[in-house]
Amino acid sequence: MKTTQPPLFGRDFTLVVLGQIISLFGNAILRFALPLYLLRQTDSAALFGLVGAAALVPSILCLPIGGVVADRVNKRNIMVALDFSTAGLILAFTLLLGRASLVPLMVGCLMLLYGIAGAYQPAVQASIPLLAGPEQLTSANAVISMVSTLSALLGPVIGGVLFGAFGIQPILWVSIGCFTVSAVMELFLHIPHKPQAAAGRVLDTVRQDLAVSVRFIRWEKPVFGAVMLVLALVNLVLSAALIVGIPVAVVQVLGMSDQALGVTQGAMGLGGLCGGILAACLGERLRLRRGAVLLFAASLTAVGTGAALLPGVPAGVGYWVVTAMSFVIMVLSAMLMVVLSAAVQRQTPSELLGKVMAFILAVANCASPLGQAVYGALFENCAAWMVLFGAAAAAAVSALYSRRVFRALEEQISSAA
Repeated sequence: MKTTQPPLFGRDFTLVVLGQIISLFGNAILRFALPLYLLRQTDSAALFGLVGAAALVPSILCLPIGGVVADRVNKRNIMVALDFSTAGLILAFTLLLGRASLVPLMVGCLMLLYGIAGAYQPAVQASIPLLAGPEQLTSANAVISMVSTLSALLGPVIGGVLFGAFGIQPILWVSIGCFTVSAVMELFLHIPHKPQAAAGRVLDTVRQDLAVSVRFIRWEKPVFGAVMLVLALVNLVLSAALIVGIPVAVVQVLGMSDQALGVTQGAMGLGGLCGGILAACLGERLRLRRGAVLLFAASLTAVGTGAALLPGVPAGVGYWVVTAMSFVIMVLSAMLMVVLSAAVQRQTPSELLGKVMAFILAVANCASPLGQAVYGALFENCAAWMVLFGAAAAAAVSALYSRRVFRALEEQISSAA
């Protein structure tokens, strides 16, 4: 007898989705407005890069810890506590703004904000299988992913309009309201929870998961180590250059408005969405060995961005070229991540998949803070077009190296099939 699945958008899943929409929107406008406020106040690309680098470190560290905690503690309690904590954090920042030194205040706020976000998302992901049936998991994950993507798309656009028109204060109060409303909604969630017997301290569990991942990659899939190196190189030489360089280019070099920067960063979110859709449409036709082509094409977009900043290029023309290149590079980046993720998933046992994927991403992301700090100093002391041409050259070299990695990984997949 066929069992009937309950509707996907039941009460609890709907509350999670609505809470995500509100919470992620608050997070997105903050991630846009706070660094921009720092750049406007200090006019220093070096400080902008350093603060951004420092903010990423807690996010990388808290991600695996958040996953372990999510397996042991009621997911609803985690989400409620972290949303209330974020609201309290931004309230404290708002009250201290103008009374305390800006740079230490901004560093502390962003580090805590990114750390909380790193611990929050594993709880949301772990709650999905408990609220959706087995046949609904793909749809449920797609809904949560779409919410995240739309927040990344709309947050900078709306944040740019608010920041340009009213300054930082309204954005802070709007975000406090978002996190508070999200936390109150989550209080009414009912997520099934079975207390697990503690197998040791959280850090001990994280250490054990790390050891398992390292052993698997070292002895069974050494090509994954090369994949980590490729991703780390991309984050170091290209992603970090654009994270720091796009705001510097739009605001400082081209002299455009905050609203214009919001549109550019919104275009990056749209590019990520389109890249994911395009990868899904291409399916198996998007071969792994073409990953090097995608990476080389991404390096060319950095050339285009740098060319838009050459002396003599009209600011309006340069702005739209930078915006278009930002869109294209996110399309290419999303396609590359889809190809690599699928390859790793095919070659990793299901019981190790979460640990191994988290380890690969954590190691790859470790290069991003270093890259942002370095590029902040470069943009401070060198012409922006020169820095971006250098980043493009380094990315092209990384693409050449990646050809061997992608070929070896594809051969492993073919031999295992």
